Amino acid sequence: MKERPILFTAPIVRAILSGQKTVTRRLMKVQPVLNGGFWEVYGAGWGKGITSVPAMPVHSLSSNCPYGRIGDRLWVREAWQADEQVNAVAPRELSHGEPIQYPADGASRQTGCSMITPGKTRPSIHMPRWVSRILLEITDVRVERLQEISLAQVQREGCEVRQFWLFGANNEEAQKIGASVFSGLWSSINGAESWNANPWVWVVEFNQVKL
Repeated sequence: MKERPILFTAPIVRAILSGQKTVTRRLMKVQPVLNGGFWEVYGAGWGKGITSVPAMPVHSLSSNCPYGRIGDRLWVREAWQADEQVNAVAPRELSHGEPIQYPADGASRQTGCSMITPGKTRPSIHMPRWVSRILLEITDVRVERLQEISLAQVQREGCEVRQFWLFGANNEEAQKIGASVFSGLWSSINGAESWNANPWVWVVEFNQVKL
């Protein structure tokens, strides 16, 4: 089992903490290439009409996934604050006993001494491992075309799909409605052009690990 960091924004952190978000989609940096009737990447190949491929533990897709394999863990990096009096101290030099606050929901972690005044908000990319409060265990990994997301997966991504939007819709129409909702989230992070390109993405499902 390996642990790797993963970055999430404040709204996504709240969705994970509430249990609404149990899957994340991330753009594949190396995109499969269509060669005749087959998509090919990392020595793997699948038919042109296939839109979802599991990354089995012994599969080359699994060994090339930057987020890990089933059973591996991801520790969440999010925006954070230490006390104002240590604003000038670099993250790597902070004492592990320093109290920490998390702007995503205002929660704090006391570690022997209390925070006097929350300091500057530090970006998620600079969060040390010991500051992280959320640990995720990977339960499934696969690659998919982005726009093939199902309604159930949209909801597991933490997106709200109101029932009256689906009234009278058949399965195909419901999936299109869900995809439209998710496209807003994806585009806000990756840009509308990325959504329209319908790239292949890593789909990583997870459960929270109780700390």
